[in-house]
Amino acid sequence: MDQKPVIETHELTKSYLNHNVVDNLSFDVKEGEIFGFLGPNGSGKTTTLLMLIGLTEATKGWARVAGHDPTREATKVKRTVGYVPENIGFYSDMNAKENLQFLARLNNIPDSVSSKKIKEALEKVGLKDDADKLTGAYSRGMRQRLAIAEILIKEPKIVFLDEPTLGLDPDGTSRIIQHIQSLSREKNITVLLSSHDLKQVQKISDRIGIMINGKMIALGTLEQLAEEKLGVGDREISLDDVYMKYFQEV
Repeated sequence: MDQKPVIETHELTKSYLNHNVVDNLSFDVKEGEIFGFLGPNGSGKTTTLLMLIGLTEATKGWARVAGHDPTREATKVKRTVGYVPENIGFYSDMNAKENLQFLARLNNIPDSVSSKKIKEALEKVGLKDDADKLTGAYSRGMRQRLAIAEILIKEPKIVFLDEPTLGLDPDGTSRIIQHIQSLSREKNITVLLSSHDLKQVQKISDRIGIMINGKMIALGTLEQLAEEKLGVGDREISLDDVYMKYFQEV
């Protein structure tokens, strides 16, 4: 992939009480890429996302997101990116259309423009028939799809997804994965996907990074990582096998 990096970090570090939660992290994600960001709980993935979005400051090192410094230019970064956290929040006393219209206004999208985009986005994610239902009555899967609709409305250059399929049934997981793929392939949106669902990460990621104890211990395509750790010939590659090999050797 020859595209330019739109996410870059250099020796990015976050410390709490003299403990490095994120430890000298250096990597990049290229334009239009789906980057699978893996690691066990407590590995530093979410803290890394928060630093990239500008919601917490690095202790040392630096990051650039779409050319902006998340610490000094947090507002510019927030205008450029979309973020779907593990626990998604919507105004429960508003319906889907009202939530999306509120988001559009926050992003200075005129109602005359957003009304069409909202209709198209809800249809795209399969919520057309539930557009007038209060989001407080939505299932987790429906809220996840509404979050994807938010991204379609905003049309960011980069999307950060933190466990977007957590708690979903197989059908709901499949739907979300398809939507993530379409964001990258149809809109050329860069996706950084943090997840424990290794099968789904394997299915859609262009490259993979594995974090353990705050450090990026592996970075590359699945084939590159499998060759490095498993010496894989032509047998089918399993990300589960690759991940466990790295994890066991730490």
